[in-house]
Formats: sequence, structure tokens, C-alpha cells
Amino acid sequence: MAMGPYEVAAGHWDRAGARFIDGGVNFCCFSHTASRVELLLFEQDHSREPFQVITLDPRQHRTFFFWHLLVKDLPEGVFYGWRIDGSCDTARTGCRHDAGKLLLDPWAATVSDRLWDRARACQPGDNVASAMRAQIWQDHYDWEGDEHPHTSLVDAIIYELHVGGFTRHPSAQAQHPGSFRALIDKIPYLQELGITHVELLPVMAFDLQDAPEKTLELGLENYWGYSTHSFFAPHPGYAVEPARARDEFRDMVKALHRAGIGVILDVVFNHTAEGGATGPTINFKGMDNEVFYHLDFNDRSQYRDYTGCGNTVNCNHPLVTRYLIDSLYYWAHDMHVDGFRFDLASAMARGEDGEPQHHAPILWSIELSPELARAHIIAEAWDAAGLYQVGGFPGYRWAEWNGNYRDVIRSFVRGDPGIDEVATRIAGSSDLYQARGRRPGNSINFITCHDGFTLYDLVSYNEKHNEANGEDNRDGHNDNRSWNCGVEGPTDDPTILALRRRQAMNATAILMLSQGVPMILAGDEILRTQRGNNNSYCQNNELSWFNWGQVEPNRHMLEFTRGLIALRRRHRNLRRRHFLTGDVEHKDGVPDISWHGARLNRAAWGAADARLLAFTLAAHEDHGEHLHVIMNMSEKSLLCELPQLPGRQWFRAVDTADERPVLAPPEQPIIRVARLMVVARSVMVFESRPA
Repeated sequence: MAMGPYEVAAGHWDRAGARFIDGGVNFCCFSHTASRVELLLFEQDHSREPFQVITLDPRQHRTFFFWHLLVKDLPEGVFYGWRIDGSCDTARTGCRHDAGKLLLDPWAATVSDRLWDRARACQPGDNVASAMRAQIWQDHYDWEGDEHPHTSLVDAIIYELHVGGFTRHPSAQAQHPGSFRALIDKIPYLQELGITHVELLPVMAFDLQDAPEKTLELGLENYWGYSTHSFFAPHPGYAVEPARARDEFRDMVKALHRAGIGVILDVVFNHTAEGGATGPTINFKGMDNEVFYHLDFNDRSQYRDYTGCGNTVNCNHPLVTRYLIDSLYYWAHDMHVDGFRFDLASAMARGEDGEPQHHAPILWSIELSPELARAHIIAEAWDAAGLYQVGGFPGYRWAEWNGNYRDVIRSFVRGDPGIDEVATRIAGSSDLYQARGRRPGNSINFITCHDGFTLYDLVSYNEKHNEANGEDNRDGHNDNRSWNCGVEGPTDDPTILALRRRQAMNATAILMLSQGVPMILAGDEILRTQRGNNNSYCQNNELSWFNWGQVEPNRHMLEFTRGLIALRRRHRNLRRRHFLTGDVEHKDGVPDISWHGARLNRAAWGAADARLLAFTLAAHEDHGEHLHVIMNMSEKSLLCELPQLPGRQWFRAVDTADERPVLAPPEQPIIRVARLMVVARSVMVFESRPA
């Protein structure tokens, strides 16, 4: 294409980013402390020098703190970046302008990191030849009548997966491994599993080079993606054609929607890829550092770090709030996503002084936004500086990753004594949510997630084994509440292997039998292992990837997980919208829930050594099926009583100690006894039907 020079005009300040309008492309960025602003235009993403540099005249191209211009007749496909000069009095004002840095447009919808050199961006001065840059495209995408599944959160079964890792293993036999396109090919697997939503680890463009020096020296990288630099652009590394990343992402969303599966994005609004005082300048640092980040009160060259990642986004500054809300609108409206999970969301609750705000503007703006009214909003309700808000996160719509549920159920399955809190978590965590008018659907129940042990490692290791990360095993959680079943790590002992499989089934069963919203980690259904690594953030290799070659060897666990998901979706009483009370609501006279021990109505409340808990759950509808659940996490098989319901008969649906651990109604054996033996460390579930 012919390259300039192109004529310019004043442009508009109220159209952030680069947008095609009549006459050309309107460019706009923000910086209220800039003294000089330049727009650099590049022919290709690997062009090390611009073909045109345009200096903006503040008398014509500045309105308030927005800098803007119209480049006439500029064609599609051009790459660009900004250079901004101004104060660099970091200690007094917090400004970090550097006239040599090429800055990435924060509103860019398509970005390239082909030339990116993070180390060079950490040093002062010119990095034009090694910086990221944005690309301009007009939007011609055809959604072909795409419709959101609109599955309510209380009916959801969330499947947390990594876009790259899901199809990168050679066993995936993907034409384009690790891409949005490759994920489309695995949709039939997701449908058969029965999940309703995928929750994607970060897919907004992130910096692969953001990792400790020793980790990078090992050839590792930032695999998980919690290092966002562009909040409107899909990660180019997940696209077959990086220039089409936006449309390839949309193709994936459209295909998932056609399969009835919703898409939830893991959003990292708490920090960015620019790190702390020694981190790189990518965009925000060079534009409005003192606005976008929390800075130290006494020395504004230093960053207040509530995230453990070097910086904290100043989410409740009005300009930043608007920017982040605009990002959510974009992903919900233009990209058709169905919800958002906010990483370290408690950092977003901090005001400009760093203190928690119950009425944090950004959180309430998300809560009350009409444009986001149908979007699921989920908080990781803590941050890295000790602000833990599970059960107390601001707002009412917000669901929360329930870390209390994770810890209590892990301990119970491990065999720790005490059942009181176990019952509370299984019943929807009313102690956390009910007093504030919230419901079971506000609790996202999980036992494993990307951060920590996989399910199989949870039952195979007592300690973390993160030596491969290059941080001398100092990284990752130390309190895992795991149990290796007798041997640390790999073993050929058939007894231990059988126990591990049963423990994995126990955890899955309890998760699917709990009130609230279950979330499972991709690969847990085929007993995926990370060999004891509980912090695989940097492991873009077979340690982290989904190994499709394990599907058949572990089909027993896969079919069990499918069966439990089907059971949950079959029974409305496992997905109640209101908390259980113990009152009789059913025509049979059965309370909505009743708790038991080995003997009926004799749960061992307060008993220091209790490891068995049973409950009867009334059908949600008069014609529905009651459920009876027995969870024996003790080391002994115990004789347990079954409730006797006039006119009804019990059928066995689940027995994690049986060779066929889950059975659908046509195959379920009838139970004709009033008492039966429940094997040690096992879960049994019974369904009632008319005799």
C-alpha cells in the first residue's frame, strides 16, 4: 500500500482509540500532564521505523486532557503508536513521561507484540524498534444472528480452562494448537461433559515476558496471562492470524453459543503488565502514571502494591473507572461474552487512598449498569495485601469465588474431623450471604482452580513441588489441605491408586451436590496432573497442557463427572434459588433439608471426631424426586440408616466405592433395606421414586 505522508485535521476528543469516521481515521489518547504528543505510523508490525511521525499541536489537537487528530484517507491495516513527553518528576508528581518510548494505545482492539522486548522497555529512552504497536481495522464482522444462552448463574456449571493449554498438547491433534480456532473443535467434548459455561483464563492481550529473571532464563514465560496490557484486544498469541484475533475470538464465542455454552472472561483489572518502579513502560505509565496507578504517599516514584504484581490499578479514579467500564461494555456488546470473573477483585474496592470502600464507584457501576444487567459478574473477593471479602464483597449481584468452601471441603475430604461448617458450605454458605439479602447463587463453589493443585494432585501430594518454576519452590501456596493417600507423588501401588481415584470422585460428588454454583477445573475430569506443581503460571508445556491422551485411560473418572453433572442438572433441588430452612414444603411432609449421622436425625454436631454427614433433600416440585446423601470420610465403613418415605422407594444413583459409581435412572438398583453399609471414604446418593 502507498505510504503517506497523510494530511491531518483536528479530529474529535470524544472518540478514544483509533476509529474510522468520514474522511479518515480519528486517533485519540489521554494525558493531562503531557507537553508534547506524537503519533507514529508504521507500515507493518515488524517495521522498526515509522513512515510518518505527526506532532500534535495542543492548540488544535488537545481538548481537556485528550489529544486527538484525524488522519485523512488512512487505509486499513496500518500500525501505530504514541510518543508522549512531559514531566518525569517521579518522586514529587509521579509522572513518568519518556519521549523515547513508543506507547501502545490503551483502546487498541488489535495489537502486535512481534518485536516486543520487555527488557528494553524497562530502560529509559528510545524503544521504537522493539515496542508493541496497535493496528487499525474497520469492523465488518457478521454475527449471523448469534444469541446468548442466558443460562442463569444458579443453573450454571462452570468449566475453567486455559485457551492455549486446552489444545496445545500434540494429543489434541489440532490444526492450529493453542488457538481460539482449535477450541472450537473441542466443543463436542464440552457438550458431552454437560457444562453450561467456560470460564477462560485471561484472553485480553498480555505480556508473555512478564516473569522473574530466573524463570525466563529457564525458557519459561507468563503462561496464565495475568499480565494484561491491552484491555480491548484479544491476545494475539491465541489467533492463527494475529491481525484477525478479534474475529477469531468472535468465531469461538459464536460457536460456543450455538452449542448452548456461555463464555465468562477472567478479567485482570487489579494490575497491569507494567509492574513496579523498575518495570517496563508500555502505555499507562507513559501517559498518566499518576492517575492510573496507586502511588506511594511519601515517594510517588514507588507503587502501592496490593496485588503482589508490582502495581495496583487506581480503579476508582473517575477516568480509570470510565476506561475499565468501557472495556466491559466492549466485551459484552461487541464481543458477545456472557460474564466476567474479576481477578483479585478486592483490589478494585480500594479507594484512591488505598483503603477499602463499601461503595467503591467501579464496583457499583458494574453492579448497576443496564448494559451489563445480563452479564454474570464474579469476584475473586480478596487481594494480595490481606483484604478478604468473601461474603462481604460490595454489592448484591456479585457472585464470589468461595474460598471458604474450597478450604472446608478439602479438609473434609482429606479426613479432617468436624462436620458443622461442612454442612453450612454444602447448604450454600448462608452464614456468608443470607444476612445481606444474597442467595446461594452468590457462592461460586470450587475445590480446585488454575491457582493451586489439580484435583488429582490434591489427592497425590502432601507438599507443593514447584522447583521447575525457577524460584526454589518458594512460590505457590503452602496450605493446600491435600493428602497423598500414603505415598508422595507417583506410585504403582494399586490400593493407593484406587483410593486416589475414589477421593477425586468424592470431591467431585460433594461439589455437584452443594447449593451454589459449581466450578470445575479443566482436566480434573480426566485426572490431569501437574506433578505436584501448584503454581504453573509459567509452564507453557506438557506440565500444564490438557493431555487428550489421558481421556481413555481415565474414562472412568470422565464418565463419573458427566454422570454427576447430569444428576445435578436433573434435580432442581440441588439448584435452589433461596436458602434451605428445614421447614416442610413438600406434600410428602419431607423438610426441604434434614441432617443425619449414621442414624437418622442425629448428625454429630459439635463432635470433635465426626467425619460422617448425611442429609435428605426434598424434591423441589411435588412430583420430583427426593435425594438422600451419605458422605463417609472416616477410615471405617459404617452402617447407616435410610429414611423410610411412605409410597416411595430409594434407588442408588451414586456410590464412589462401586465399580460403576454413578448410574442413570433406568439402571439404578432398588434399595430394599432400611440400613446399609457405607464404605470408608466414600459418598452415596439415593433418589426416591414412587414404589
